[in-house]
Amino acid sequence: MDYIKQLLDFILHLDGYLFTLIQDYGIWIYAILFLIIFVETGLVVMPLLPGDSLLFAAGTFCAGVVKEGETAQLNLWLVLGLLTIAAVLGDGLNYYLGKTIGLKVLTWKIKGRQIVKQSYIDKTHEFYEKHGSKTIIIARFVPIVRTFAPFVAGIGQMEYSKFIRFNLIGGIAWVLGLTLLGFFFGKLEFVQKNFELVIFGIIGLSLLPMIFEIIRQKFKKK
Repeated sequence: MDYIKQLLDFILHLDGYLFTLIQDYGIWIYAILFLIIFVETGLVVMPLLPGDSLLFAAGTFCAGVVKEGETAQLNLWLVLGLLTIAAVLGDGLNYYLGKTIGLKVLTWKIKGRQIVKQSYIDKTHEFYEKHGSKTIIIARFVPIVRTFAPFVAGIGQMEYSKFIRFNLIGGIAWVLGLTLLGFFFGKLEFVQKNFELVIFGIIGLSLLPMIFEIIRQKFKKK
């Protein structure tokens, strides 16, 4: 419970934490940002890390943030490049884990019975063959879902050449979109005074693609 509280505090006060981290760690802040994005997208057990809000906050600091006469600033091109690589590599690792470890776990047997029926695994494979590309891109913009999507793609044995192509598209769109959003709008007075509200807004907007897809599928079935 304490971990959740600390994580929530970190997410809601990213501007303050990031300012301190930049001041304290200097060039190493890029490694810290890289690691957070890589872990959030690459390890299926870490879906609660603040990917969307971190990218927006990082973009804000690329434009420069001044507090009490001190300036904290990140290099925009370095942030865009490193975090795009982190996002793509993270999804790649997650896919690999799903295809190797994940698939093996699903085929484990208890008292002679497979944990997950082979028919379910086959259906997952068929789903990613038909809709995998769209899922990989949309999932990038949905918290938690983006951590599980490449793992499930691996379990579903989605063709790797197709996965890596849409992994690149999704990763680039996600990092550039949210980072540049922070870069151009993060310094607005309203945003700086209502940073917590903006973060909640970003999280809410991130859920819209999933909600839209669910509604679309329901209408499609009727």
